Amino acid sequence: MSGSLTVSVPDEFLRDAIGPQPPGVDVLVWDMKGPAPRPEIDIVVVPYMVGTGVLAQLATVKTKLVQSLLNGYDGVAQILPPGHVYANAKSVHETSTAELTLALILALQRGIPDYVRASLEGKWRRDWHESLADRNVLLIGYGGVGRAIEERLLAFETKVTRLASHARTDERGQIFAMDDLFDHLGEADIVIVIVPLDESTTHLVNDQFLSAMHDGAMLVNVARGQVADTAALLKHASSGRLRLALDVTDPEPLPDGHPLFALSNVLISPHVGGASSAALPRMARLVNRQIGLLVEGAPPDNVVLRS
Repeated sequence: MSGSLTVSVPDEFLRDAIGPQPPGVDVLVWDMKGPAPRPEIDIVVVPYMVGTGVLAQLATVKTKLVQSLLNGYDGVAQILPPGHVYANAKSVHETSTAELTLALILALQRGIPDYVRASLEGKWRRDWHESLADRNVLLIGYGGVGRAIEERLLAFETKVTRLASHARTDERGQIFAMDDLFDHLGEADIVIVIVPLDESTTHLVNDQFLSAMHDGAMLVNVARGQVADTAALLKHASSGRLRLALDVTDPEPLPDGHPLFALSNVLISPHVGGASSAALPRMARLVNRQIGLLVEGAPPDNVVLRS
């Protein structure tokens, strides 16, 4: 690519994190709350966790790349103005989301919420719990985050069965297709859902899905809230039959006083899978990689949509 390259980032933190740029690369701050500072911005980095509405600001901006800081891109196609190339944040959130997934599983599996409640009451509570080791884990969704979760699960001596959109094999063996879901649900002690949200996965976790899980099993949703039917979750958790670890909910945020909050077999975190110190340096690496590719005249990474 010849000439200069203009990049907008949403805040000073990311600008500082990406560091000095080579001559000809101009980095400016634009949070997308108001009109674009220039009619042409080669790379627009979208603010993190602000919703898709800000993308409407791109109607009057000529870009070469719109870089998201999220992995998911549900709803983007409906609002992204024509003429843009949109990339997701693959490589940014795998580490942090995998950490949170394991934290939720370990906490619920080893009874940590019960110990915390007892401690707050000034009581010593000693219980027996099943380990994470030796459990059968069903991992539904096998992209970058799914692989990162699997790597950590294997270190805990679990047996992991993997499902993806289509069947294939890799160095660890068979990856089953989603069509095989009900062949494996009943065998799993822990079911982790990390699929993208689309028409095929909306309410994938419904009453039929949950009914196929065995008593005492744990469902972990680190995908999107709408992947699960909240009424079905409440039904199976309030009976005490299943345990839930949810980083995402529908609606989101979950309203104050929602009955899921009151259940001792449900652990809820407020959609913070990517919200850790691991995020910013990986965001910076991704932005710098995209800058380098465009400077070289090469196509950008992680492109998921062209409007």
